Amino acid sequence: MNSYEDNKNKNQSVLLHICCAPDGTVPTLELNADGWNITGYFYGNNIHPDDEYKKRLEAIKILAAQNNFMSVIIQNYEPSQWLNQVTGLENEREGGLRCEKCFAIQFEAAANEAVKLGIKFLTTTLTISPHKNVKIISEIGEAVAKTHGLTWLNIIWRKNDGFLKSVRLSREMGLYRQNYCGCIFSRDNQR
Repeated sequence: MNSYEDNKNKNQSVLLHICCAPDGTVPTLELNADGWNITGYFYGNNIHPDDEYKKRLEAIKILAAQNNFMSVIIQNYEPSQWLNQVTGLENEREGGLRCEKCFAIQFEAAANEAVKLGIKFLTTTLTISPHKNVKIISEIGEAVAKTHGLTWLNIIWRKNDGFLKSVRLSREMGLYRQNYCGCIFSRDNQR
């Protein structure tokens, strides 16, 4: 049995890294139903351009307001920081090393926040996407959590039609749903 099953319904606190509001719909509802105290964490430095970030931030605020059982921490928006951290990976294919670095950057920021808040469990909404490699996400999350003395909850949210549920829920909640992952490179690959 994994740490998720061992700890649900025990009023444990979890820091949920939220990549975007639509992907946060199913995880927040399921974590809440399983008795977790949820603190959401929205990083956003990887999102470009600024107007796209603002749309996604507004959707995060709507998600938090509709899920009044969850608080959300919003990382200061400093996209130049993220761009500096992925220097040299600009020409990587979508889903390649740049994305792996991006996951690590986001999980590192989330783990630091969890430690600051005294939260022992960390997970992400990224595994709801059918476009993401859940094995890589889980490996990176586990490694980052371990270096911070945290427990990584390895939950694959897209199982049991999780992604389709998230699409339906985001429509019902009126959430902005983007058409690219977030960074300028993923946006340019969509054209």
